[in-house]
Amino acid sequence: MLMDESYIEVQDMLAKFSDKEVAPLAHEIDENGKIPAELVAKLGENGFLGSYVPEEYGGAGMDYMSYALIVEEVSRNCASTGVLISAHTSLCVWPILNFGTEEQKKKYLPSLASGEKIGCFCLSEPNAGSDPGTLSTTAVDKGDHFELNGTKNFITNGKEAGISVVFAKTSKSTNHKGITAFIVETEWEGFNVQKLEDKLGIKGSSTAQIHFDKVKVPKENVLGTFEKGFNVALATLDGGRIGIAAQALGIARGAFEYSRKYATERVQFGGPISRLQAIQFKIADMSTKIEASKLLIYNASSLKDKKMSYSKEAAQAKLFASESAMQITTEAIQVLGGNGYTKEYPVERYFRDAKITEIYEGTSEIQRIVIAASEFKQVQ
Repeated sequence: MLMDESYIEVQDMLAKFSDKEVAPLAHEIDENGKIPAELVAKLGENGFLGSYVPEEYGGAGMDYMSYALIVEEVSRNCASTGVLISAHTSLCVWPILNFGTEEQKKKYLPSLASGEKIGCFCLSEPNAGSDPGTLSTTAVDKGDHFELNGTKNFITNGKEAGISVVFAKTSKSTNHKGITAFIVETEWEGFNVQKLEDKLGIKGSSTAQIHFDKVKVPKENVLGTFEKGFNVALATLDGGRIGIAAQALGIARGAFEYSRKYATERVQFGGPISRLQAIQFKIADMSTKIEASKLLIYNASSLKDKKMSYSKEAAQAKLFASESAMQITTEAIQVLGGNGYTKEYPVERYFRDAKITEIYEGTSEIQRIVIAASEFKQVQ
C-alpha cells in the first residue's frame, strides 16, 4: 500500500507507542475488564483522544487519516483500548465539532480532546437497534429546558463517559423526523448507568445500559438543528464506520502477525510449519485480505479529509475489514492448532474481539443495504 511519507512516519510513531504502552497491558485489560486510567491519560497526553480536533479547541490538529491509523495501531495490540478511542472520537467529539455551536465547541471539546472527559453516543435502545427511527426516548419541552426520559442500550464508554451525545424524540412522529440530538453531561441528576454487559470480547471496554429519569437538558444543549437529529446520527455513523473498520484491521493484523511468527517457530514433521503449503496458503490469504482492507479504509479516510462523499466507501471499508478480521482470526487459531484455543496465546482474544466489528456501528447487513442503495442510486 503506497502511503504518503508523512503518514508512514505517523504510523511508525503510533506503532512504537502501542507496542510499548498498550501491548504489555492487553491481557490484563481483557482479564480484568477495565482499561487502566493511567493508559487513558497517556492517550490524552499524546493527542489520541483529540486527534482531528483543531488546536484552537485543544486538539492535536491532525486529519481523519491519522485518526484511522491511531485506532488501527492501538487495536493491533488491544481492541478494547482501540474502541474506547474510536467511540469517543468518532461518535462524541466529531458531531460536536461538526454540528455544535461555537459556544458548545469551546465548552466541551477541550476536555474531550485532553481525555479529561470521555465521550459516548446514545442512540440504540432495547427496541431500537438497526432501526433508530423507532426509538422511544423522549425530550419534552419544559420552557427553559427539555426533560429527558428513556433507556439506551449497548453504549460504548457508557460507564466512564463524562459527556454524551443523546438522541430523543421531541415530537409524536412515528418515524425519524421528530428526533433531536442533545449534548448531555453524565453528572446531571437522572443520568443513571443501569447495568454493564458481560460480553464475549472487547471486555476491557464498558458497554452500558443507560436510563434517563427526568434529566434536565438546557435549551442551549440542542446539537444541530432541532428535530434534525436523525441527520446528525447518520453523518456521525458514516465516520464511525471508518473507525470500526480501522479497529477490525488492527485486530486482523495482530492475529496475522502473531500466527505468521508462530509458524516460523513451531516445528512439526522435521521443520517449521511455515514450510507446509497448507500454512503458506493461509498466510497468503490473510495477508491479501489485510492489504485490501487497508486500501478501502485509507480511501474512505482520504475522501472524508477531502470533504467528498464517502458514505458508500465507509460502509465498504467496514463490511470488508470486519468480515476479513473474523476470517483472519479464525485462521490464526487454526495455524496455532490447540495452542490457539487457549488463553496462553493472544489469538483467541483477537478472535473474540473481532466478532463485534461485524455488529456495531451498523451490522454487515446494514452495510450491504447502504452500499446497494448507493449503487442503484447511480443508475436512476
